[in-house]
Amino acid sequence: MTDREFIDFLHIAEHLKDNTRHSVTSKGRPESVAEHSWRASLMALLLEDEIEGVDFNKIIRMCILHDLGEAITGDIPSFLKTEADSAHEDDVLFQLLDTLPEPQSGKIKALFEEMLALETREAKIYKALDKLEAVVQHNEAPLSSWLPLEYELNQTYGAKEAEAEPKLKSLRALAVLDTKEKIERGE
Repeated sequence: MTDREFIDFLHIAEHLKDNTRHSVTSKGRPESVAEHSWRASLMALLLEDEIEGVDFNKIIRMCILHDLGEAITGDIPSFLKTEADSAHEDDVLFQLLDTLPEPQSGKIKALFEEMLALETREAKIYKALDKLEAVVQHNEAPLSSWLPLEYELNQTYGAKEAEAEPKLKSLRALAVLDTKEKIERGE
């Protein structure tokens, strides 16, 4: 990869710092896509010794890269995102990856294909962490920032994905308990 290709790619990825998500931080500031990806990656790092028999280096890479297409498309909340939106995001992502030289382009495309297929334990864990991070973030955000549908959504979002691993199921159950307590307190 030339220095120019490296810098040009980073310029596009930088948009993840400015592109915001539906959720807000604990202080009420809109969360960026980059912040969400960073914390999902941190979650993977923290679980490395908790779940055996998987490649956590790969899971961390998946978490870092998973929303890269949103550098171009921006974020669409999960409850509004259509299959057409997802397909468009995937298309622009692969077009962006085409701007990279080999071997980087091929390696990252292969990783995304594995993520999209959701067949490996690594892909399933990354997906569960992606959704769990959103639930945890909502629990940290002021309740006044929640839409009415999120009272139920935060209790169901990512349930299927968390079933992949006992540790993820346990963490998700605790996050749901936190959601219920938050709603009860009305904060």
